[in-house]
Amino acid sequence: MTAKSGPVRVDSLLEGLLEKHGVREQVQRMGVLELWPEIVGEQLSRVTRAKGVDDATLFVEVRNSAWLMELNMMKADFLHRVNERMSDVPLERVVFVLAETE
Repeated sequence: MTAKSGPVRVDSLLEGLLEKHGVREQVQRMGVLELWPEIVGEQLSRVTRAKGVDDATLFVEVRNSAWLMELNMMKADFLHRVNERMSDVPLERVVFVLAETE
């Protein structure tokens, strides 16, 4: 058994564990959920909510169908804005879905 030469930072242990299990990039991508209001601004953050990330796809709930149509036309712009902030782990798609309740 080999003894360690001193304390090891928790963040480096966690990074290694996430990498070992192949989920490091996915965990990093989940950071977009907290960044979403900042990325889209105050007005859009009132009518949208980033719900989750599956592989490289961000799912965003939209409050009503009028906003859903509008945001779908601007999908490429949102993907670009997100990827400017998430350059280490870029997303491939943004999917807007109608919220189940208003």
